[in-house]
Amino acid sequence: METNLPNLTEQLSQVVRDAIKDELREQTRKQRRAARMYAGAGAAALYGGAALTAFLLLALAMAVPYWAAALIIAVLLLGAAVLLSRGARGGRGAPADPLSRTLEPGVPPGAPVIPPMVPPGAPEPPRGPLGAPHDTSR
Repeated sequence: METNLPNLTEQLSQVVRDAIKDELREQTRKQRRAARMYAGAGAAALYGGAALTAFLLLALAMAVPYWAAALIIAVLLLGAAVLLSRGARGGRGAPADPLSRTLEPGVPPGAPVIPPMVPPGAPEPPRGPLGAPHDTSR
């Protein structure tokens, strides 16, 4: 490699650019292979789930009519879908609806919540481990 002092920065930037390009190409090749493997696993799981569903449908149809077996399996699959979607949403945490909280009897929905007034210098009620008022009636 011949070096010229005036062109040294251009040559260095070209060498760095080529090295980065080669490294990115190698990483992309590995990730592409992993993505194909995951796609194949997903397709196999989909077909396996379909076969398992067909088996359950046929096994259940031995005890009940076909339409009832199909309905039972559909309800089970939809229930699993709801549980999975709620589990996925649980990590993010849905914002609490302020109007859905339980209110005291006689308080209209949407009424502002006013904390109880405590006179200054009054001792605070004992609290439990989670910050809730401690039950002293036991």
